[in-house]
Amino acid sequence: MCGKELNALVNAYCRLRDRQTAVYAGCAKKHGLTVNELFVLDILWFAPGKGCTQREICDRLSANKQTVAAIAGRFLKKGYIVFEEVAEDRRNKRIRFTQKGKDYAESVIPPAADAENRAMSGLGLTHAAELVRLTEVFTGFMEKEFAEKAGERK
Repeated sequence: MCGKELNALVNAYCRLRDRQTAVYAGCAKKHGLTVNELFVLDILWFAPGKGCTQREICDRLSANKQTVAAIAGRFLKKGYIVFEEVAEDRRNKRIRFTQKGKDYAESVIPPAADAENRAMSGLGLTHAAELVRLTEVFTGFMEKEFAEKAGERK
């Protein structure tokens, strides 16, 4: 593929990614949240009844511990979450919603998840599956190429 054509496709993809990020940012702002706060609420909402550890949230968001700790601190202060010891690893704390947190998240996450589902269903099942497949392949290439550029061979 020609360099100019490839560059145009990369730029088009980046613009689309930025538009998607802006959609999430708009949703978050509407609820007085940052995008990362919205994503943490989403992760906790869809976690099984046991909640999540901070490490699990960090891994899912590719965020550092300080970012997730700051979000958890804000949610703790608002009474949305509690920390519970993990019996298998006392260094880790499981984060779970309080009833207040569940009530708040219920006003934010299900409507957002519904919007995502409706948007994806607009593609139809075949195209939606292809979008996920191609995004997975592209993400793998991105991870490989960026790791190689940083000298980290995967």
